[in-house]
Amino acid sequence: MNIARFAAIGAALLAATLAGCSETTSPQERSAGTGALVGAAGGALVGQALGRDTKSTLVGAAGGALLGAAVGTAAAPRRGEEMCRYRDYDGRVYVARCDDRYYRGRY
Repeated sequence: MNIARFAAIGAALLAATLAGCSETTSPQERSAGTGALVGAAGGALVGQALGRDTKSTLVGAAGGALLGAAVGTAAAPRRGEEMCRYRDYDGRVYVARCDDRYYRGRY
C-alpha cells in the first residue's frame, strides 16, 4: 500500500471518528458535517485518481470537504421550516412547526 493511499484512508477514518464525537444542535450543522465528510472522501478519491500522488489526494480531499459542506448547508432545512409530528392528549397525531426542544436535541 503506497503512502498516499494510507494517508487518505487515515484522514477519512480520523474525520469520521471526530465527526462521531461532535454534538451538534441543529439539523443544518449535522447536514454540513455529513456533506463535508462525504465530499472529503470523494475528493480524495478523485484527487488520487487524477494526480496519483499525495498532493493531489490532499487537494482533492480539501476541495471536496469545502464543496460538500456548502452543499450540505444549502440542502438542510432552515430553522423554523422543519415540521415535526406531535401526539395530542387525546391520541390524535398532527404536524406542526418544530418547537425549541427539536433544536436543542431534547425531543
